[in-house]
Amino acid sequence: MPHPIALGEGATTAIGQVPGSGTSRSITPRDGPAVLVDRCICRNRSFADLLPEARTCGWDLAALMAATGCGAQCGLCRPYLRRMLATGETVFHELLPVEPA
Repeated sequence: MPHPIALGEGATTAIGQVPGSGTSRSITPRDGPAVLVDRCICRNRSFADLLPEARTCGWDLAALMAATGCGAQCGLCRPYLRRMLATGETVFHELLPVEPA
């Protein structure tokens, strides 16, 4: 099963059978984006909550990680935190490459 940060609620990346055809195809959700990343799942902290705190305190990524623990455990949210600090985005609809620890 994919890591929960990778998929939004109701999303799927399953490969399924096309009924009656005997061929496989990707199945994509019809009710919204396939990917929704909006938080550090290890600490259950939303990026929308982290951004104002980071701006008020003047944190860079290393300082945010030290102060909150976000990005410091599994690391899957680290590229999103980096982009959040650079752009102010707090919701992402794409998978970003995981950065080395």
